[in-house]
Amino acid sequence: MAPIAIDTPSTTTAPAKSSLEDITALKAALKSAQGADIVLPPDNTLRRYQKAGIDLSGGYPYFPPKPEYVQEVGKIREDLREYKDPGLRADKEKKALFGAAKEVRDLTKWIGTEIVGLQLKDLSDQQKDELALLVSERSIVFFRDQDISPQGQQELGIYLGDGEIERHPQAAQVPGVGGGITLIWEQGRKDKIFNGRSHRVPYGGGQFGWHTDLVHEAYPPGYTHLHQDTVPEVGGDTLWASGYAAYDKLSPAFKKIVDGLNGVYRSAHSYKDENDPEGNKKFVERTHPLVRTHPVTGWKALWINQAMTARIEGFDKPESDAILNYLYNVYERSTDIQVRWHWTPGTSAIWDNRTTIHTVSYDYDGERHGTRVSSLAEKPYYDPNSKSRAEDLQLKGWVNTPDVPARY
Repeated sequence: MAPIAIDTPSTTTAPAKSSLEDITALKAALKSAQGADIVLPPDNTLRRYQKAGIDLSGGYPYFPPKPEYVQEVGKIREDLREYKDPGLRADKEKKALFGAAKEVRDLTKWIGTEIVGLQLKDLSDQQKDELALLVSERSIVFFRDQDISPQGQQELGIYLGDGEIERHPQAAQVPGVGGGITLIWEQGRKDKIFNGRSHRVPYGGGQFGWHTDLVHEAYPPGYTHLHQDTVPEVGGDTLWASGYAAYDKLSPAFKKIVDGLNGVYRSAHSYKDENDPEGNKKFVERTHPLVRTHPVTGWKALWINQAMTARIEGFDKPESDAILNYLYNVYERSTDIQVRWHWTPGTSAIWDNRTTIHTVSYDYDGERHGTRVSSLAEKPYYDPNSKSRAEDLQLKGWVNTPDVPARY
């Protein structure tokens, strides 16, 4: 099928038009080429893709060939990886990043910062390094009104990933860009788990709830960049919680229990077992520390999530469940260590997948479309000589506090 012509901007011509007429004509051409029942992204997305020269004539979204066996998926990116976090190169005062911004404001005391007046596509390498440091410290940084193409998002992700981004073996993706730009778009899912959503069921029914991405990987993502080009006017917020602060909420004695323990983490999808193709499908499983040390800050963070932490290694299931359920309770219910973000079209969020859990609020109608790039990082590790954030910074109200007689 011949590509559908898309006007793209150049340095010598006027920017591509993005009027209603242009989008209507593009949609008509795509439907004529592929059939009236073609599923197309929202108009805001089409305008963004039109400007970026993304060709949708081969269909949308793109699905890579799905691996069939759990053994195949388990071997993806298993090779030894050397990763140097760009935050390690950054100026601690972040003068290049902060000096160019109109405003930098913390959204809560312990997690979340918004930067106003900067375009991610225009950041220098020094500013990118300082952004990595800021995300490492604050866990998530937001930028509204971003004019960034999927290709620009991919380029930034490769930089933050020290040359490598996660290229998902089966998730819906932007076509024609080499992989690694996955979609947050219910209408583009093959599994249709969002059909028939019940607002009466916790997390909307059938969704992950609080989770951390791709914990079954040998080298899970560090920085994750989600750009939302289409969002509902009401609802659809995303919430993040701080693993630094969740760890610091534990008593000194309880920290000694979980420090150094390993968890078994599973994939979101299940696959056939090549040794038993007719048997039940299996998840990819990987062992990582329950408490991990961040390579940039040196701080300890609780690294569990209820959706994909299967068990604690070496513990009987009742013992493992007792510890994990307590940790989930602290992490998920402590509103003082969480940030809730209401999206507007063109907003980017870059968060640290090593120090957070996140979930969406399923209280919306209409479409929610975004593109996500996940930068692969180091193999999770625990350094027994590392400190918690509160201990390192001697935060008032966190260290040398009396025992808590009743938490709730």
